[in-house]
Amino acid sequence: MTTNARLRALVELADAGSVRGAAERLVVTESSISSAVRALSNDIGIVLVDRHGRGVRLTPAGVRYVEYARRILGLHDEAIRAARGEADPENGSIRIAAVTSAGELLIPAALASFRAEHPGVVLNLEVAARNAIWPMLSRHEVDLVVAGRPPDDLRGALPIRAVSPNTLIMVGAPAVAEDFEPATATWLLREPGSGTRSTMTALLDELTIAPPRLVLGSHGAVVAAAVAGLGITLVSRQAVKRELDAGILVELPVAGTPLNRPWHVVSQSTATMSTELLIEHLLSHPELGWRNVTGVRRRAS
Repeated sequence: MTTNARLRALVELADAGSVRGAAERLVVTESSISSAVRALSNDIGIVLVDRHGRGVRLTPAGVRYVEYARRILGLHDEAIRAARGEADPENGSIRIAAVTSAGELLIPAALASFRAEHPGVVLNLEVAARNAIWPMLSRHEVDLVVAGRPPDDLRGALPIRAVSPNTLIMVGAPAVAEDFEPATATWLLREPGSGTRSTMTALLDELTIAPPRLVLGSHGAVVAAAVAGLGITLVSRQAVKRELDAGILVELPVAGTPLNRPWHVVSQSTATMSTELLIEHLLSHPELGWRNVTGVRRRAS
């Protein structure tokens, strides 16, 4: 078994929480997973897992080692894609991660436009919460992230390749807008880990109010709940343009809003050639709404 296969077995064991779960994910036998992890432990001379009841769990050393294993696997995959893309960018592949709002609002049109011009490029998209996608970029598990502002530990370390306007406003159904009071209305919050949720809770702190709250699981869910009259929510004006135009949602006056929270496209420091194709496409099609960031060096073609 190759070193990569052993690393993959350990990572799957960490994610699945059991040897059986890891074996099912990789479609191999449980003994193969156990042998792979044991071989890794022997190679580095440190115990990575130990017995826990009827199963196993990672030791503290194993937990730390898995962090590096993810990066190694992600970087190796990136290296393969980079080599293939360098030889033939039009037939390479791109791994993209986006926060939920961007995945629903921006990505479909952009990828459809890109695919029409570059049909040979394979696109892999994962949509998840903000706190999940940025680690994927730092571990080299994706080539590109579309989200709000990068976290402090990544800002400056990885290049911002493009930005797009995004204005956050408070909205509610017309009936809710009557006699509207921010302190008594029900605030509809996104799921934990959402950047919009964090912004909304920060706004509550600034207003020093504690209104009723209702947590829903996605961008679509909070918008649907607002339309139904369950409460008010902070959302991208661009994302609810249709509802605003139709009059089923209205913008509400709340101190501190609207908020300017532009979308960002962030790549690895050295992007693959296929990734560069996508970035160039976004910047060369004004109708998609993206622009270059002043001072960011663009790779020569």
